[in-house]
Amino acid sequence: MYCPFCAAQDTKVIDSRLVADGGQVRRRRECLSCTERFTTFETAELVMPRLIKSDGTREPFDENKLRAGMLRALEKRPVSMEDLEAAISRLCHRLRATGEREVPARQVGGFVMEALQQLDDVAYVRFASVYRSFQDISEFAAEVDRLRGRASGEPGDGKDDDKTAS
Repeated sequence: MYCPFCAAQDTKVIDSRLVADGGQVRRRRECLSCTERFTTFETAELVMPRLIKSDGTREPFDENKLRAGMLRALEKRPVSMEDLEAAISRLCHRLRATGEREVPARQVGGFVMEALQQLDDVAYVRFASVYRSFQDISEFAAEVDRLRGRASGEPGDGKDDDKTAS
């Protein structure tokens, strides 16, 4: 670490402490040349992979763009912001865990669809309709029928409520 006062290369760490709930390390340092003291903060750099779009172009992963797309699908749905943020966090972790420098955007879209399906079926269908480019009502109906089949196969999950309303 260079000294910010004299630019000497030799500094020593006097004190280290965890800050920001363990997400950062605060270090007090002293320059061995000029004896000035200064503080540095150290954090882990977690690099997200770049996205390979369907046309072959590459762009950096944008968490805000991901959040905006999921919010659009979840508009006026009973899903808390905490649940949404947790899903986004899991999705980002999953992308980093691939260990790849680049991932296809379609793979990320698949991850988003899985996350939305766990959060809210209506939001999932909204996202799927745009993502898969549904052309007519029959494609919507097929997806809804598939979701109904999944819901009826899971006893006691509360998704059979339409049977009692009849």
